[in-house]
Amino acid sequence: MPNLKTSIKDLRQTERRTVYNNRLRNRTKRAIKRFDDLLKEEKYDEAKAVLPQIYKVLDKAAKKNVIKKGNASRRKSRLADKLNKLAQDNVNTSKKSS
Repeated sequence: MPNLKTSIKDLRQTERRTVYNNRLRNRTKRAIKRFDDLLKEEKYDEAKAVLPQIYKVLDKAAKKNVIKKGNASRRKSRLADKLNKLAQDNVNTSKKSS
């Protein structure tokens, strides 16, 4: 436990920031999980509608230095690739069956 006044204040600030950062991290995880669930259920239109919201969450986390800018960019890219690949596979299989 800190003894100095400034150290005590620093500890309080750190605890507040930790709570905020964890909230943002959990928010990104929940958004990505929801997106993955939509893809598993093959609801591609809904997943496409959710994607901009996920981008917003990732960009905010990167802006607040909760995650790095490259990390956010990489996640956004991979999510878009995943959606495009699965949606395209779905189109191809539906064409073959008819």
